[in-house]
Amino acid sequence: MNQKLLNSLVIRLRICIVVLILVLVSFVLFSFTAHKLADDFLKHLGITKAGADEKIAHSILGGSIDAYGIKNAKNIVAGNRAAVAKDILTYTKKHVQTAGFLKSYNEMRASYKPQFNKIQTVEEMRRENIAAMQKSVKDMEEIIRKADAATKPLFEKILVDGKKQLKDAEDPNNKSYIRYAKGYDEMVRFNQQNYDKQIAEWEANYPANKLLFVKKRLQEFLTETEQIDFDAELTTKNGKKIFVNRAYESKGNRWKMAYRAGKDVISTARAFARQWISEIKE
Repeated sequence: MNQKLLNSLVIRLRICIVVLILVLVSFVLFSFTAHKLADDFLKHLGITKAGADEKIAHSILGGSIDAYGIKNAKNIVAGNRAAVAKDILTYTKKHVQTAGFLKSYNEMRASYKPQFNKIQTVEEMRRENIAAMQKSVKDMEEIIRKADAATKPLFEKILVDGKKQLKDAEDPNNKSYIRYAKGYDEMVRFNQQNYDKQIAEWEANYPANKLLFVKKRLQEFLTETEQIDFDAELTTKNGKKIFVNRAYESKGNRWKMAYRAGKDVISTARAFARQWISEIKE
């Protein structure tokens, strides 16, 4: 097999995997038996069930393509690519309903949850400042104890300044504490509003119902593959295939991948996506 053909095979394999990433889940399974999926489909891909499940989870949750280690590219592109895409999507539908995938999704969701940062009270800030200055004074006293005659006067001056700062920190009438107290209620209100906004955005991006997360990906896929010019002509320049219509060269990677996948694969995937969206309820 020459290098150009091999590259073409790899590209087409990746297209199938892209479809797998973007078209994710439904409650209704197609009439494929577990035996067929395990024995025929995965063998056709040249990957184990554990490997397939791991790649599906990584691709869906991470939003990137994980095609490493899928060996049988030649087998995939030599047959009916639309049927293979359908097989991939069907298997994905099965996997995302498992407890293992739900666990992975919930872990990812939790990792993105915004953390609430409480605003310090005046007294909390005062105690923190005092503790910091006490440590600074203690550390400087230890340095002076070990210092030689040449450097000791310099450190003693620093210690004097440090003790003054400690005294200021201990003073409840310190002007900085008074200013902080005046703005405290407003800072608390703003902090809570900001956190509430972050939580709302997090819930929209990573809903508790994993199917709603999937639905967003399905809708993105339909949007990104809505207007693919499958009849676009290619030409070769400096050994690289480029579009005759230069406007297509500025298209995103997914548009170009969909073009390379071909109308049969994308039409199959879009029909799948539309059906799944109709099945996913709020």
